[in-house]
Amino acid sequence: MALDLVSIIDLIGESSTLAVGGLAVGVMFGAFAQRSRFCLRAATIEFGHGIIGSKVAVWVLVFSAAVAATQAAIWLGWLDVSEARQLAAQGSLSGAILGGLIFGIGMILARGCASRLLVLSATGNLRAFVAGLILTVVAQASLRGALSPSREFLGSLWTIEGGEARDLLAISHASVSIGVLLGFSWLAIGVWLARRNNVSKSVVFSAAGVGAAIAAGWIFTYSMSQVSFDPVSIKSVSFTGPSADTLMGLINSPTLPIGFDVGLVPGVFLGSLIASILGREFKLQRFNNDTGMVRYIVGASMMGFGGMLAGGCAVGAGVTGSAVFAVTAWIALASMWVGAIVTDYIIDNLPARKSQLARF
Repeated sequence: MALDLVSIIDLIGESSTLAVGGLAVGVMFGAFAQRSRFCLRAATIEFGHGIIGSKVAVWVLVFSAAVAATQAAIWLGWLDVSEARQLAAQGSLSGAILGGLIFGIGMILARGCASRLLVLSATGNLRAFVAGLILTVVAQASLRGALSPSREFLGSLWTIEGGEARDLLAISHASVSIGVLLGFSWLAIGVWLARRNNVSKSVVFSAAGVGAAIAAGWIFTYSMSQVSFDPVSIKSVSFTGPSADTLMGLINSPTLPIGFDVGLVPGVFLGSLIASILGREFKLQRFNNDTGMVRYIVGASMMGFGGMLAGGCAVGAGVTGSAVFAVTAWIALASMWVGAIVTDYIIDNLPARKSQLARF
């Protein structure tokens, strides 16, 4: 791969190669996410209702495929994530907990996480498009704007040093082969859950493809870091930060700083758009009296702030970060599940039960 990348870099340059790689990973992620209906919100609601059904099966397939493929790449020597931000830099445990909870609450209110909103936007869902824009603006305000002092304060309450202290495998004195074994074991469970819930083979394949896209992002950026003259961040699929940077670049500059993230976000949109058109599922959906715009606005705002505080969204921290066994990513993911399940029970489930009881 290194030799091929060198040829591409010589042809179009390092920045453009990064952008093209991000675009390819994004198209792959977007198309497979649209076809599989991958959604953390849907999985948490199903699980919170005591059901281990198709939505949970799809989420387990995506998560386990990402872990298995990423850890296998490390084991084979194709990838080294020791310099990745999720492991090398100082982390925030308080940010992971509080940000994860806030993000989980917002995910229920906005009826989708950051990645799901982007995927749905490409299928003609204007509600998701508006919520995604609000999420992006609030994320930028949380990163560098008016909300950044609050984010920094909450993130500083409980920190953890980078290096082995942030690596779950290192903390557990486990080798990479254990990570590979865990990933493929979880993948087998995901396939079993899918079969038990009569999930079609095409959906199983698409869910695994989402996880593979995350591993592909890791492998590509690492490979670029080995051949690029300029420093290249080793990263993979994430949405809060990249979406915010892309939007602000479009607003504040006549030209975008070209890189992996700039290709990733449009790529996800394009992949989902193509998949929805080919599947004849593209349809304009607007706000109405039943959907509730205020709920979307509040939820998107909470996800924008929570995602930046947690170090990533449901994909960026929850799957991408967890695939390299970053401690803060696993804590953030668990907090997202808790926040989402509790919020769904209070906001949607409990009122429905009271309404049913009132009829008797």
